[in-house]
Amino acid sequence: MNQTTTTTSTDPVATTKTATGAATSRSEAKSRFNAAVSEARAGAAALRAEAAERAGLYREQAGRRSQDWVAEAKAYGEEARVKGKDLATQGKGKVSEGLTALGQTISDNAHVVDEKLGARYGDYARTASRSLQDAATKLDQKSVEELGDDARAFVRKSPGTAVGIAAVFGFLLSRLFSGSRR
Repeated sequence: MNQTTTTTSTDPVATTKTATGAATSRSEAKSRFNAAVSEARAGAAALRAEAAERAGLYREQAGRRSQDWVAEAKAYGEEARVKGKDLATQGKGKVSEGLTALGQTISDNAHVVDEKLGARYGDYARTASRSLQDAATKLDQKSVEELGDDARAFVRKSPGTAVGIAAVFGFLLSRLFSGSRR
């Protein structure tokens, strides 16, 4: 029978070499890990700097664009204000012409009212004609701003009447435009 015995080496030199090799490997691993962490930190810092730079550029671009949009909006607003004032002035002139023409028509036909309904109603027609022509003259003499101020003062003085007039005017406009769709 053959017996094999295994002996464990208790050689202190071999144990020291193994321990030293493990310590060296551990030290090298730590060194590489620390280098990787340092590299990751440097990469993160570089990315953060790049992101801050890009964010600054985007902020600058957005600021310029918003300033451009504000300038465009102001230009459009001014253009609309001028155009609106021109249209209001034209409308004022047309209303004045219409009132004058209506007053003249009523005045020209007052004698017919005298003949058909009596002199008293003819006088009413003449008074209405003069009132329309006076209103047209006053309308011509005032600017659009003055008319706006007068309208605001009237609404403050009697808001109920202003709402009633607006309702009647709206109703008449709706009837006028709904009749044109048929």
